[in-house]
Amino acid sequence: MIRLTATIAALLATGVAAAPATMRYPIVRPGVRLSFPADHGAHPAFRTEWWYVTGWLRTAGGEQLGFQVTFFRTRPPVDPANPSRFAAKQLLFAHAALSDPRVGTLLHDERAARQGFGLASARVGDADVTLRDWRLRRIADGRWAATVKSEGFTLALTLSPTQPPLLQGIGGYSRKGPQPEDASHYYSIPHLRVRGDVTRAGKRTPVTGEAWLDREWSSNYLARDAQGWDWTGLNFDDGRALMAFRIRRKDGSTLWAGGSMRYPDGRVTMFEPRDVAFRTLRRWRSPATGATYPVEQELAVRLREGVSRFRLRPLFPAQELDGRRTGLPVYWEGAVQTRGGRGYLELTGYERPLKM
Repeated sequence: MIRLTATIAALLATGVAAAPATMRYPIVRPGVRLSFPADHGAHPAFRTEWWYVTGWLRTAGGEQLGFQVTFFRTRPPVDPANPSRFAAKQLLFAHAALSDPRVGTLLHDERAARQGFGLASARVGDADVTLRDWRLRRIADGRWAATVKSEGFTLALTLSPTQPPLLQGIGGYSRKGPQPEDASHYYSIPHLRVRGDVTRAGKRTPVTGEAWLDREWSSNYLARDAQGWDWTGLNFDDGRALMAFRIRRKDGSTLWAGGSMRYPDGRVTMFEPRDVAFRTLRRWRSPATGATYPVEQELAVRLREGVSRFRLRPLFPAQELDGRRTGLPVYWEGAVQTRGGRGYLELTGYERPLKM
């Protein structure tokens, strides 16, 4: 989800020697066994990586909110032999958002910095990502802690796993296109139990809820003719966890698709491209960017028991996140509900083709 623009170019330009003629990044390959807690931590040799938390919160008065906390790490084409402390060998970005129906639009903020100087870091060996006063880390007891301090809102949340990591694709090797190297290492942690506080307009409110964590790292995430993707992660009340995505071509057709359903007893059904279909039910046009998003969709997936259909209904339509200020793309990231569950829907590449 990284698009380097003027903001990032400014970071790259300071103290950076010429990059090698050909920058070599690791290729994602099948057969690599994921190991924890090491793979919760950063993989700095790869081009792109993210820690992605989305979820639903509930106040004591019954008010429902959605939230997103996302940290991105990218390795620019900077000469690794450059000895300068100012060389931007690793860049970190972060997005945080709150979906509040009373406001009716997405509250969001963002951060960007090169790694180092006490401003930004992504730990290797376990999860601990920091960008100034924002932090996402895994505590020694296995819980995750997220802290975001923004002008419009503050999040202080603890996320407790209730299920083991769900390896996506084949043992964590997740195809994203027709070529084997169009892939990511990918795992999810669904059904995270959430407790903490949300502060809005200076008022702190205790909240509880449920969240979904996605972890991916890759050097070649999107095929050349890909426009963007539709993705959803859904926690169901009966303990099921569903992830589904499709990579779109520039003409809107599906280039690749996949996902999984994990059942309460631990059984997992992995989806082939033919097993996943998204159908638009309602669109919303952003007055800020002019992008039009399919914010309500019907998701059909082929399970062992047959085809199941889920209507994904947004908490409200205006959940667009405009990250252009820090070099990130414009995309729609919204809280959605469905029969017996709730989660998030992500829509990228609708404002312009997504560049990784």
